[in-house]
Amino acid sequence: MEKARVVRAAVYYSNSDIRIEERPKPEIGAGEILIRVEASGICGTDCLEWYRINRVPLILGHEIAGVVVEAGKGVRGVKVGDRVSASHHVPCLECRFCRSGHETVCDTLRKTNFDPGGFAEFVRVPKINLDKLGVYRIPKDVSFEEATFIEPLACVMRGQRLANLKKTQSVLVIGSGISGLLHIKLARASGAGRIIATDISEARLKAAKKSGADHAISAADYSPEKLRELNSGNLADLVVICAGAKQAFEQGIRSVERGGTALVFAAAPKDELLPVPINDIFWRNEVTLLSSYAASPAEHAEALQKIASKKIDVCDMITHRFALADIAKGFKLVAEARDSIKVIIEPGK
Repeated sequence: MEKARVVRAAVYYSNSDIRIEERPKPEIGAGEILIRVEASGICGTDCLEWYRINRVPLILGHEIAGVVVEAGKGVRGVKVGDRVSASHHVPCLECRFCRSGHETVCDTLRKTNFDPGGFAEFVRVPKINLDKLGVYRIPKDVSFEEATFIEPLACVMRGQRLANLKKTQSVLVIGSGISGLLHIKLARASGAGRIIATDISEARLKAAKKSGADHAISAADYSPEKLRELNSGNLADLVVICAGAKQAFEQGIRSVERGGTALVFAAAPKDELLPVPINDIFWRNEVTLLSSYAASPAEHAEALQKIASKKIDVCDMITHRFALADIAKGFKLVAEARDSIKVIIEPGK
């Protein structure tokens, strides 16, 4: 292939097999844009190997920020030279799911995507992503790295909105990786009461305290009884499960106060089943078990506003940066979930 007509991309075969390959440079059509990717975050779900392995090879990466380098005929709202982020999935905004506020289970959202993916030098954004409000102009005082947090923060905002978190309510966050820390930061900014965090990593527990948690406990030492000791004799009004281990789900469900909510915010191992003592947890207790997935375009836009206004500081969560050629190192760190929080890939380097 001619060098001017190819792009480098990180191609996923497994968590331990990611190859830098050349692919045809995406060609845009009417209503589409081409983004030169400046920064792309590795999401924990990118390392969900059981979910990916039967569809490889894949070019992943959905937390992107970059510059518009081409704009097709009829594009409105953005132009060449604009700094932007974009949603890889967008809802139709018209179906029964969208009309009822469940945009993230829309069939259209599950079919739309970038070409080829955020771990490439260039990304084509289809017309539907622009038409459905899935491209966001980045203010000049927001860095590309900060903009990679738009999508994960939007997802967290959706989860807490669905959980109806109120001021002064107590929050338990199980798992203090990037999602857990964003939940802590958002809950603190929203006026939550006591916030308790758990994790197996000492580094992440320190990050949880720095992010606003009142208490950060090793997962090995955690129990609902310990929670009561720290929370004036009460369990938590909101439990956010941000770790995929079965024990995390079991602990989380047993840690919800009467009238409270357990928010499932992590995927478990494939085919994992959870035995739940229905009467002990639910009967007479009005406990809600809730799940949340992804975010709507409006939530992405609101997340960008929170980042731009510095209401949510995201810079302190970036622990590693890698050029595209070293992306395998980043995947190893994220898959291990020990010494990293947020890993940023810079495809242009």
